[in-house]
Amino acid sequence: MIEQVLEILRNNRLAAMATVDPDGWPHCTTVGIANDRARIYFVIARGSQKLIDIERDDRVSMAIGRDVIDPSSIRALAIKARASVVEDPAERKRALELLFDKRPALKKLDEPDDRHSAVMVAVPEEIRLLDYSKGYGHSTLLKLDPDGTVREAEDQHHDWGYGSNIPPMN
Repeated sequence: MIEQVLEILRNNRLAAMATVDPDGWPHCTTVGIANDRARIYFVIARGSQKLIDIERDDRVSMAIGRDVIDPSSIRALAIKARASVVEDPAERKRALELLFDKRPALKKLDEPDDRHSAVMVAVPEEIRLLDYSKGYGHSTLLKLDPDGTVREAEDQHHDWGYGSNIPPMN
């Protein structure tokens, strides 16, 4: 199951990420991502609302996937994670390498200056793997240990009223 998660992370460069604003409202933006196993890296501005929110409440939610024509080919992730600034210089260097490798155009820019930007890591606690090839509304809820090991996995089906069988499009 974790291999399917890692494949989706490998094949996507953007995530919608929500933080919790001081007034309790979700603050959702798009971030460029790279991953090392289940650890998800991104860079944000030091003065951004995202960093202000994360420093106050480290809980983030991420949605990762892509648009498809055929609903039976939907594969996506909904993630609950704890985010923090990467403080370790070796991990920061590795995170930037992963981000630059995922988006080669970034190599034309200067390396993010630590005074102005923060290299961040999101460590998932729960990942919902949506896989509609198993039926419309099918997902598997994965609960993870801090090292990314799957502790629990539970298949779930959410009835949207469309029926659960989607014939593949030709």
